[in-house]
Amino acid sequence: MKLHEEMLAKLREATQKLMAVGPMAATEAIQHALQKGIYSQHAAANPAERTPQSRPMHDINPLPEKDAMNAAKVDDVPLANDFVSDLLAKLGIQTGLEGGQFVRPEFFPTEFPTPSLVPQSQPQHEAETDASSAGQFITGSYSNQAGSRSYKLYIPSGYHGQALPLIVMLHGCTQSPDDFAAGTRMNAIAEEKQCFVVYPAQTQSANSSKCWNWFNAIDQQRDQGEPSIIAGITRQIISSHNIDASRVYIAGMSAGGAMAVIMGTHYPDLYAAVGVHSGLPYAAAHDLPSALAAMKGGVAGKSALNETAKSAAAAQKNTIPIIVFHGDRDTTVHPRNGEKVMAQSQVVRHQGAASAAPSSKSEPSVLRGKIPNGHAYTQTTHQNAEGQIVAEHWLIHGAAHAWAGGSKRGSYTDAKGPDASREMMRFFNAQARQE
Repeated sequence: MKLHEEMLAKLREATQKLMAVGPMAATEAIQHALQKGIYSQHAAANPAERTPQSRPMHDINPLPEKDAMNAAKVDDVPLANDFVSDLLAKLGIQTGLEGGQFVRPEFFPTEFPTPSLVPQSQPQHEAETDASSAGQFITGSYSNQAGSRSYKLYIPSGYHGQALPLIVMLHGCTQSPDDFAAGTRMNAIAEEKQCFVVYPAQTQSANSSKCWNWFNAIDQQRDQGEPSIIAGITRQIISSHNIDASRVYIAGMSAGGAMAVIMGTHYPDLYAAVGVHSGLPYAAAHDLPSALAAMKGGVAGKSALNETAKSAAAAQKNTIPIIVFHGDRDTTVHPRNGEKVMAQSQVVRHQGAASAAPSSKSEPSVLRGKIPNGHAYTQTTHQNAEGQIVAEHWLIHGAAHAWAGGSKRGSYTDAKGPDASREMMRFFNAQARQE
């Protein structure tokens, strides 16, 4: 049976409504076309082909309550936009509405998807152990010639002017300081261990997906671009509070992890250790195409791997302890990147040791374990000639692109452990920058 031309026209109209105001209004329009217009006319013209009235179509999303429908028609643009926006927000998808049209924001990189593990309601046991409300979580900002960034600073309740450590936490793409703090639970651990935590915030004007621009050449240099801003925030906190300057650390997730590596490479005089979760090595990319290649675990350019190691060794005058976490099922940032971060740090460390004085090279120790009802992991530990642990690599088996041991109240978290925040705090507390 050929479709009636009027039916095609009405379906086109319904499709246009879908593009303009979302699936709820489109469903109503299609049902109206099918039930009241098309079948009745077709049946009148073809009595032999009369069919029972079709069953109403059901949208995949529940419609608003009847009272709400009476207050505002379902095909009203503001109502449809609000309904769909709320739905997409619940799914963790960021959208904009311009002139009634759905606009998907420009994400970079596309391999940094919107969170698949979105914030959920806070479990009771987490509410009882979350001590972040015990201290202060305040907002600040910093500006220099490279730009301006806001930040959130956690001040533990036990701070009364005594010198305390500071951890700088760099969030991943699409995240914010509040989201990152909730997901990592670092404020609660800092309250327990008495430590300041600052969360610099990337702006959407600097990167449409709020990624730190680790792949830009200007943002891979000391006192230039975003590194100068992050270092400026760090120094501002040190000057405004009594921070133990020998115990300042930096950590990050994904793009934030890659930027943490850059900060540790260029500012060993400022940071005593680096924590990297699902990140990338120093100078792994120099533009967007090479960034995507690096994220997939490839090498951007024929001699890129050697060049990144040389660049790190040249830029980093002093060795800096590092702890790395990466899931072996990470399809966003290939786990090979975690291995490269470790390999790069070892190149720098060995070159530094060789230039200073001969020393025996100890073999790394390997520990395999499993979190009860959680992930298995392989922990590889490196020591220096004095027997101090200076590098750790945690490969988490079965984990994807998510902060290990994190809370479901934040995005990109995996509660099955191990607890990356607590392990980083342990590692940091064992380090202190030598003056």
